[in-house]
Amino acid sequence: MNKMGLEAYKGVFVFAQQVDNVLDGVAFELLGKGKDLAKDLNTDVTAVLIGSGVKGLVDELAEYGADKVIVVDDPELKDYRTEPYAHALASVINEYKPEIMLVGATAIGRDLGPTVSARVATGLTADCTVLEIGNFPINPGPNQKPNQLLMTRPAFGGNTIATIACPDNRPQMATVRPGVMQKIAPVKGAKAEVIEYNPGFTPNNRYVEILNVVKAVKNTANIMDAKVLVSGGRGVGSKENFKMLEELADVLGGTVSCSRAAVENGWLPVDLQVGQTGKTVRPQIYFAIGISGAIQHVSGMEDSDLIIAINKDESAPIFDVADYGLVGDLNKIVPALTKALKAEMAE
Repeated sequence: MNKMGLEAYKGVFVFAQQVDNVLDGVAFELLGKGKDLAKDLNTDVTAVLIGSGVKGLVDELAEYGADKVIVVDDPELKDYRTEPYAHALASVINEYKPEIMLVGATAIGRDLGPTVSARVATGLTADCTVLEIGNFPINPGPNQKPNQLLMTRPAFGGNTIATIACPDNRPQMATVRPGVMQKIAPVKGAKAEVIEYNPGFTPNNRYVEILNVVKAVKNTANIMDAKVLVSGGRGVGSKENFKMLEELADVLGGTVSCSRAAVENGWLPVDLQVGQTGKTVRPQIYFAIGISGAIQHVSGMEDSDLIIAINKDESAPIFDVADYGLVGDLNKIVPALTKALKAEMAE
């Protein structure tokens, strides 16, 4: 890329992921973050909507903050496939030249983002948890560049945090972990400028043929929506012991979740995992029961309104982030707590 041409790149673009004509929640979260970044850069936010027969989703994107929506609508884009979607997004970037391109770090986004960044010859920071506009390098010096996208992500298994910039290429691209950014309250009736664009699609040997789509039947609750989470870790000890946590969750109208250790032991499915390799949650109340509190777990729940920890190890790091801590045997404390709450609610 010609470095002289960087100033031709303007605006914050967001990939508006949809499947079966339903927008993914991460699209709205990215629009919310995109508005913050755009304000700092004195520019606007554009959603890129890719699919087949998806024009009806434009108004929803406008209500959540999109100033413009670029719609790439083609029968080849009905189901997600790497090649036609990468061709669509890379073509949009080359045509409209965004300064910043954000993609959700979903299964689709983790496939699409790197493919597209390679095609448009720019860098990509994956799985970001913080995005802000600032100077780079961060330490003042003669070569400091202003108004760069500073992309922060956990590195080395979550043991350190890295802040990365892409000062010499455009767009600056990031995939962003779902649940981390805040969507705005929708503005009813808001409208966006709609731009229809189609680069043309010629199937080649990289266009895979989808023979069959099998939808998994999921009856697990979405822990990202729960107001109360009762979360268990290695200290719970067994799959059977999670029954105690379920009883506590039932009394509070909450949902059970867990740490990575509980998933690795086969006690609960990965859909219920909180943390860096699981989901980021923000319930009103988060019970951390038998969870030691490694940084990888804490990064997924530290924004909860109220954190209550129960652990027999008084030096467990979970107590550093907890609002209330109980040191003791969870096998005694949890049933007693459930019983007391039931009695309280019966009155």
